[in-house]
Amino acid sequence: MTKKLIVNADDYGHTAGVSRGIREAHLNGLVTSTTAMMNRPFVVEALKLAKENCPRLGIGVHLCLTAGKPLLPPEMVPSLVNEEGFFFHEPEFASRLGIININEVRAEWRAQIEKFMNLVGHAPDHLDSHHHTSYFSQILFESMLALAAEFQCRVRRPFGEDSEYGPDGLSQSDLVTLMKSFAEKTPKPLTTKGFFGRFYDEGVSVATLKGILQEVADNPNLDSFEIMCHPAYVDDELMQISSYNRQRGLERAVLQNEEVVKFARSNLNMINFSELVD
Repeated sequence: MTKKLIVNADDYGHTAGVSRGIREAHLNGLVTSTTAMMNRPFVVEALKLAKENCPRLGIGVHLCLTAGKPLLPPEMVPSLVNEEGFFFHEPEFASRLGIININEVRAEWRAQIEKFMNLVGHAPDHLDSHHHTSYFSQILFESMLALAAEFQCRVRRPFGEDSEYGPDGLSQSDLVTLMKSFAEKTPKPLTTKGFFGRFYDEGVSVATLKGILQEVADNPNLDSFEIMCHPAYVDDELMQISSYNRQRGLERAVLQNEEVVKFARSNLNMINFSELVD
């Protein structure tokens, strides 16, 4: 049985260089899917270029609560922003989980999805979240799943062989139960059956990526997987706003490595989330 693999690049629209790197890693490498940050100033042009140049690139929404400003006016989401109207950074967001208004989260996430639909003309093919904030608590995760059900799109699997999400670490059994409870309201299947997050930071190398691809090909039990990645051209804007910057350029190069690309295309069914079928 040929295994299905989604290689999803996070942060589309974050900067012009990030978007360019993702498009290149799609056209010349392994990237099959990306998720757009709808509150970033570069995203409108990035989505236009993807539509023109990358028609086979699957695109979802990278739900954001920890970078930039909300789409909604600050007075509509006061529990999510600081005095300057910016989202709190990840550590402070995590410390504020007990006082965050979940209705404000839902409204802001809905605004991000609706902006995507207005620009692209259809619903995103999946949802995930910047800094994985949608997995920080049960109510956040349930809120993302409810939106996925409403807009009939899939979601990123929130755990894998190497994943730890959230400051308090929702258990995998809790997440499995939640996903099962929402599965009947969403397209089948809801997500992939396996997820790899270790192609990141010090784990970015040809050897690491080849090892993951071999694990996918050899897995005796599961038939669909996602690899998370963050390729980019490292521009000045990225250096200023993200601590994860130079490694993105290495990711872009590794994802286009000739040996890696040949192995994946010869041994795996490379798909995006809209092509994820039983």
